[in-house]
Amino acid sequence: MGAGAHAYPHSVRLAKYLAVAGVASRRASEQIVRSGRVTVWGTAVTDPARDVTPADVVALDGQLVQDRGERVVYAVNKPAGVVSTAIDPQGRPTVVGLVPQGLRLYPVGRLDADTTGLILLTNDGELAHRLTHPSFEVEKTYRAVVAAPPVGEAAIHALRTGIALADGRTAPARVGRPRPDVLEITIHEGRKRQVRRMCEAVGHPVRELQRVAFGPLTLGTLRTGAYRLLSAREVAALAKGTRQR
Repeated sequence: MGAGAHAYPHSVRLAKYLAVAGVASRRASEQIVRSGRVTVWGTAVTDPARDVTPADVVALDGQLVQDRGERVVYAVNKPAGVVSTAIDPQGRPTVVGLVPQGLRLYPVGRLDADTTGLILLTNDGELAHRLTHPSFEVEKTYRAVVAAPPVGEAAIHALRTGIALADGRTAPARVGRPRPDVLEITIHEGRKRQVRRMCEAVGHPVRELQRVAFGPLTLGTLRTGAYRLLSAREVAALAKGTRQR
C-alpha cells in the first residue's frame, strides 16, 4: 500500500503523526514524545495530543520526520533467545535483525525471549496500533507443550471460563487439546507471559510455547528464523480482522 493511503488532510495528534510516518506504533510514539525527543519547529513538545499538520516541521532526535512511503508487513518465525525489540541494550539478537533491509521496522507486540513462533514486523504505525490495542481484541493462538499430562477437563474448563491471575481475571479463552500434553490456546488479551501464567495456574506449567496464529494469519510452513513479506491481501485481512467495542 502506498503513502497516499495514510495521508491526512488536516491536523492530527503528534503521536499519530509519528505513527503514520513509520517512526513507531502509536503507543510507543506517545512515550517517545513524553520523553522530550520530539520537536515541532525546533521547540521540544512533550504532549502526544499536540495537533500538527503536514506543513509542520517535526523532528525526532534532531532528524526530520517524513513519511517513509510504502508500508510493509513481514511475518517472522522467531527463534528462542531472540528478543522482540528493535535494539537490545544487553546485545542480544533482536527480531528486527532477522529481516535485513533498509526500512525502519518494529515488532507488532512482543513475544517472550523463550517463546517462539509468529511475530509481525512493520513500519505501519496505524496498523500496529490496531493489532495491539486491547480495544480491538485481535486473537492470537499459541501451542503449549505442558508438564504433568494429561490435561484434564477441569483444567480446560477453567481456561475456557477465565483464570484469576494477580493482575485480574483473564477473559475466556478458546482451548483445544490435540495431545495429552499439548494445548492450543486462543486469547485476545496481551498481558505479560499470560499463557504461561494461565497454564501454571491450572497445574500444567509450560515447557515449550509457540505462537502459531496472529488474527487471520497463521505461521504455516515458515521455518524457524525465516521471514516473508505479506501480500496486500494478507495485510488487508489483518486490518479487517480487528474489531473495536
